[in-house]
Amino acid sequence: MQPVDVQGVLSSWQPGIFSLVIYAMIVIGLTGGLLFLSRWLGQHRPTYEKRLAYESGIIPTGQARLRYPVPFFMVAIFFLIFDMEGAYIFSWAVASRPLGWSGCLQIGFFIGVLIIGLVYIWVKGGLEWGPDRD
Repeated sequence: MQPVDVQGVLSSWQPGIFSLVIYAMIVIGLTGGLLFLSRWLGQHRPTYEKRLAYESGIIPTGQARLRYPVPFFMVAIFFLIFDMEGAYIFSWAVASRPLGWSGCLQIGFFIGVLIIGLVYIWVKGGLEWGPDRD
């Protein structure tokens, strides 16, 4: 690593970092100022109606907590897993030439582990989300 020249980084002749720092300072200043003004100038008269949860103009009734079925969470977890697999495989595909045969063996091992995991879930019944047919 090369040492960073502080004068060059914050110089007005190098617009990259200098303009980013100035922009960040302006954004933080404006955001803080607007939040302060809205808090200072706003009226604070909390009433029962204002504290109620608002959902598209419908007055809430009953408990807000619902029980989600297990397949809902299974679909979400499978989506996350397959999404991460796709990101890993696409990044490997971009760098496949420099990796050579070592990279091919590594991605083959990765896909093999995924297939073994999929077969295990299938055998255990993790992919059967419908009602039981007894």
